[in-house]
Amino acid sequence: MYKKILVPLDGSPLAEAILPHAQALAKSEGAEIVLLRVSQPPAPEFLARDVKTGARLVEEMEQEARQYVEVEVQRLRDDGNQVTGIARDGAVLETIVSVARETHADVIAMSTHARSGLQHFLLGSVADDLVHISPIPVMLIHPN
Repeated sequence: MYKKILVPLDGSPLAEAILPHAQALAKSEGAEIVLLRVSQPPAPEFLARDVKTGARLVEEMEQEARQYVEVEVQRLRDDGNQVTGIARDGAVLETIVSVARETHADVIAMSTHARSGLQHFLLGSVADDLVHISPIPVMLIHPN
């Protein structure tokens, strides 16, 4: 049923909590895991103030994202998984959906804080927003 599992990661332990679940699903389905790290560029107002510093910061963020993905891909491959990695910059939700389409992912798997009430209202939730706009199923795992 699942041939490609898209796993967006932000480098946090919370986001990485999905990995054992994605690995188990991939092994049971014979699926490929596609790791995605999205870097959000600094606000244009910041970049306009100091173009050289802004450009250096963007390059450092992109390099960090690429390195992070490479390390995670190798770690999962060492565990016997079929995995590829993608590092992109842009708006998080739109980039996740775009990469899901590009890679022909069958499901997006990610961890969630499972916030509710005022916390959810104030902090928002990428996972919650993704569930509402994703053209494919989204599997959410609470890390606890």
